[in-house]
Amino acid sequence: MRPTLNFFLPTLLTVSLALAGCASLAPAHERPVAPVASDWHAPDGAAPGARTAAELGWREFITDARLREVVELALQQNRDLRVALLNVQRAQAQYGVQQADRLPSLSATGGQTAQRTPGSLTGTGQPVISRQYTAGVGISAFELDLFGRVKNLTDAALQQYLATDEGRRSTQISLIAQVASSWLTLAADQERLQLTEQTLKAREDGLRLTQRLQAGGISSTLDLRQAEIAVEQARSDLASLTQLVATDRNALELLVGAPLQAGHWPVAGSAEAATLTAELPAGLPSEVLLQRPDVLQAERSLQAAEAQIGAARAAFFPRISLTASAGTASNALDGLFKAGSGSWSFIPQISLPIFDAGRNRAQLKTAQVDRDIAVAQYEKAIQTAFREVADGLAQRATLGQQAQAQQRLVAQTTDALKLAEARFKAGVDDRLATLDAQRSLYAAQQALVQVQLSQQLNRVTLYKALGGGTLTETQAAAATPRQSGG
Repeated sequence: MRPTLNFFLPTLLTVSLALAGCASLAPAHERPVAPVASDWHAPDGAAPGARTAAELGWREFITDARLREVVELALQQNRDLRVALLNVQRAQAQYGVQQADRLPSLSATGGQTAQRTPGSLTGTGQPVISRQYTAGVGISAFELDLFGRVKNLTDAALQQYLATDEGRRSTQISLIAQVASSWLTLAADQERLQLTEQTLKAREDGLRLTQRLQAGGISSTLDLRQAEIAVEQARSDLASLTQLVATDRNALELLVGAPLQAGHWPVAGSAEAATLTAELPAGLPSEVLLQRPDVLQAERSLQAAEAQIGAARAAFFPRISLTASAGTASNALDGLFKAGSGSWSFIPQISLPIFDAGRNRAQLKTAQVDRDIAVAQYEKAIQTAFREVADGLAQRATLGQQAQAQQRLVAQTTDALKLAEARFKAGVDDRLATLDAQRSLYAAQQALVQVQLSQQLNRVTLYKALGGGTLTETQAAAATPRQSGG
């Protein structure tokens, strides 16, 4: 028995593994040509030699300590990111399942068979009870992967796992950008609310002055009504912005996935320098776009589709499977491991497709169409990424000019309001000129906050579009050893 166990199964395993995976019928992977221009068609504006977005970790890009804490909390608590991480773990487990098919499965068995034969069949008139005991190890239906069918299925599962991991990275970068944008939007709306409160106070003071002047016969009823209208408009804006700030807070807490403490909310004047103000270099599309996780995810999905073609092609060829076992058998339990009780079985099986009503051809055609779909999705991912970067660069080129013009407008309308108030107090103009100047200053201040917010959001958008932090995360992942699953 021992020579049988020690020689038969190891020899069979060696031969099986040597024959398995000898060929692959999958097409060779060639990265499709990027269907975009060779440059962004937009001015860069960044200083030469500056660090790229991919090299800049988000903790370096975000300079405000409060915002960094909020992003850290979101990376721990956000449910979408948690689902993305679980999807990676699920894809990794599925890859492990598929990878196991490339190796034989050994199983140990033990059993007893008891049979009673009636006396009418024994010839002696007495019933006979026979027993048989068996024990052994064996391989069940192991496929010799001569044409790479199992190998290609394993490669497809691996690429799907890697694509899912790239999807997790893309979700993480998007989450960081969304949290930063939501936080900055809340800060801007809080500033607009503060401006509205100051404007309402100024208009209420003006209304009280107009009421006194009207009571003294100096101001007209029209001036009084205009002052009342200005106050009500400010009150309406105050109510609207109060509601907007509340919804901004709710949206930010939903992104974070947990209630925020008082120290997490933005304070007045902190949002303008919340992110790195240095311009990020755009670089060449061929270098930047291929670093983005969503583009890498699309390419991994394309490679998985190509591996499925190899598996579909292998279905046209013979499939050989082996079932074998070696062990011991005896009609008595105490004789199970005695000399001379060894047993073995070897059952090779070959299956050759002859007629399947076009099933294999249809499956191959499906795999080829899936590959073509994956190519189109990869190209669309490239085009979408190109547009995001180009739009961000185009906005960056003009937002600075808009901000400077808006700052000059605020300064000019502030002087205009001072002149209007002086002329009103001197009796040169009526109250209407002062109210018009107040409205112009209020609109200019609100517009300046919006332009400054657009500048900040543009920085965040470009950081995300240029693949912010992807190289640093890849380096960190490479430096961290993976834990083996239990």
